[in-house]
Parts: sequence; C-alpha cells; structure tokens
Amino acid sequence: MVFDRNTPLSCSRDVLLATLVLKHIRVHYPYIWLVSFTNAVLACCFSIFAQASGTEIVILKSSDLKAYSDAIEGFKTTAPSGATYVEYDLRGDHEQGKQLARKIRASDSSLVVAVGLKAALAAKLEIVDTPILYMMILDPFKHHLTTPNMTGVLLEIPADRQFKVMRTFFPTMHRIATLYDPDKTAAKLKEAEPRAAAHEFQLRGIPVESEKALPQQLRVLLSESDALWLIPDSTVLTEESIRFILESALAKQVPVIGFSPELTRMGALLSMSIDYGEVGREAGRLARRIVNGEQPLSLRPVSVPRIKITVNQKTARYLGVSLPKELESLIDETY
Repeated sequence: MVFDRNTPLSCSRDVLLATLVLKHIRVHYPYIWLVSFTNAVLACCFSIFAQASGTEIVILKSSDLKAYSDAIEGFKTTAPSGATYVEYDLRGDHEQGKQLARKIRASDSSLVVAVGLKAALAAKLEIVDTPILYMMILDPFKHHLTTPNMTGVLLEIPADRQFKVMRTFFPTMHRIATLYDPDKTAAKLKEAEPRAAAHEFQLRGIPVESEKALPQQLRVLLSESDALWLIPDSTVLTEESIRFILESALAKQVPVIGFSPELTRMGALLSMSIDYGEVGREAGRLARRIVNGEQPLSLRPVSVPRIKITVNQKTARYLGVSLPKELESLIDETY
C-alpha cells in the first residue's frame, strides 16, 4: 500500500503493524490472510475519509453583501479540504446574531468564520471554546476582538507597507498630510507617524472635527504639503466631500494617494487596496493551520500578502508625474 504525505501517520503505523502480524498468517493461512488484510485496508481508508469529512466549518456573516460573498468564495478555495460548511446570515440583526451564535456554540463545529463586524461581535459574546476566525472588519482592535479563541485577517494595509510603496513610486516626495477626525482616527495617525519617518516622510495630520471645518482645513493642507494621503474616516470622507477633496487637490497640483480603486477612478493619482477575495483566501490558509493544530489560538491577526495598486494616468499627466517603466509590473490597473 502506498502512502502520500497526507495519509495520517497513526494510520500508516496501524497498517504496518497489521502487515507484520499478518505476514505469518499469509504463509500458513492464505484465505484468512486475504480477508484480514482487506479488512485492515478498508478500516484505514474509512479512518482517512472520516478524518477528512469530519471538519465542520460554520460561516456566520453580518449581511448579504457582495464584498462578503467574494471573501467567502475566496475562503473556500484555500480552506481545509474535505470540510463541510454550514452558513448563517444574521441580516444585520444583532439579536439574531446572538441567537445564531448560541446555536453554533451547541454544535460540533471545528471552526467559526465570522464575516463582518456584527457577526464577529456576536460570536465573541457567545462562543468561547471554538476557534473564531474573523475577516472583512476594519480595525478589529478598536472593537476588542482579542479573546484567546479569536484571530483573523486584517482588511487594512499596514502603514509601514503603504509608506514603502509611496517611497518606491515617489522617491523625491517628503511632505505628506492627511485629514482626520481626532475622535475617530487619532490613534491610527499616531501609529503611522514613526512609520512615515522611517521612510523619510514628514507626516502631518490636519484635524477635521466636523464636515463644516473641512474646506478651511483642506486649504491649509494643500498649501503646505507635497501629497494628500487619504485614510478611512467617516467624518472626512462622505459622498459629498470626496469629489470636493479630489477636485480641490487637483486644482492645486497636489497628488492624492487613496485606499480604493474607486478613488483612483475619481481622480486620485494612486491607491493601495486589498482584494476581498484575497482576504478570504488568506483566511482559508489560516483556517487550515488552525484546524490542523499548527497555529495557536492566541495568534495576532495577519495581513494579506498581496495588495492591489491602481494608478490614474490622466491625473499623472495633468500633474506632470512620470512613473518609471520598471514600476509598471507593480501596477495592477490603470485608468
């Protein structure tokens, strides 16, 4: 019998021992040997099948969003092979989420995948013994998703990595500024400052405490900076303000560095973003390590290894920015 690297070691030993024991029987009792060896092989194969199909993964999602569906689809492509899935949608209802989490707690699931913040909070509240893997959540530390049985995949690109990309694309740039609400993103800005300095950028935060304060603060920023770095902040970035910010920056010949392809389409010079399917695929790889016992439950959340870079060529031409040919291979999409 041939064993590959996926064959359980304990099963390999069992069949080896059975073979040695049956060797004597084979010589003296051929018929008994054939029946016994066949039974041993069938038992081992059943054990392998039971182990592969015994992994039940529960997927609990906050709502039925395309972004969540893309992440779940990516997850299944790299998740433990042979796993069975049970999926629940709490439809944005926190109380229903708690009820579903209690139901999951009583099941024999090996892993819970929480997709979105409401799903993760419900799972954290009700499930304490089963590993919980979250994804599609901005700033999980802010929401205290740090219990011993929780880990996940970050939806954001670490600041250090962003500044490294900026330095690669803009070797002569030094003064970068960002708009932020002190009540929402001050901690994120403080964390980013030493990362920026490590890549020889001077990072300045311009506070925006209300939407009314945005125009004046934006004028200050555009008069004193080489580039505007946008970070997710619901006070600064609204449906009404985004276009105003991009048009004002373009008029002042200040490039904007964003965090989504949509911002690039609208006029940002460059954006760094994460593909939702890639978030799911990284979560699937992490799930395999957890289910196989290779990863401790107290693991810090991990970052997606590959990011998406988009560039607006019209904006580059208007600003007189020329990107070196050798960087073209790093760009995923141009507009």
